[in-house]
Amino acid sequence: MNHRFLAAVLLVRIAVGGVFLSEGIQKFLFPEELGFGRFAKIGIPVPGFTAPFVGFVEVICGLLLVIGLFTRWATIPLLADMAVAIWKTKLPILAKSGFWAMAHEARVDYTMVMGCVFLLIVGAGSLSVDQLLQGRRRAQPASASSNPQAG
Repeated sequence: MNHRFLAAVLLVRIAVGGVFLSEGIQKFLFPEELGFGRFAKIGIPVPGFTAPFVGFVEVICGLLLVIGLFTRWATIPLLADMAVAIWKTKLPILAKSGFWAMAHEARVDYTMVMGCVFLLIVGAGSLSVDQLLQGRRRAQPASASSNPQAG
């Protein structure tokens, strides 16, 4: 595969994963502004539970993207996270202020969704833990079958 493409996949993983990781951590560091306080303000049910839960998901899945482990699986909860964020924060802006105001406010959401969709389609790339594990899985059966005494 093209080395430039592989480097681009790594950069997308680091960018998208890094943003989710940072946002998740901030839900714990600044709970009133970005955690349960914000969740309560925008009408998310049971904010005392949902905010830390979402923060935990963002930290874990963001970290998984950065290191390239279970990359495709990690994008799925993040896409759900973004769908709720758009529904609860950007659609009200659309209804109140129109398309261009919403488009301005949704620029990061849109970028994160597209980054997750990209990673869901292409996977982690070769510079990832996923690739290392896949290489080990391929090597194990080959080494066992090359030695008839094994097993």
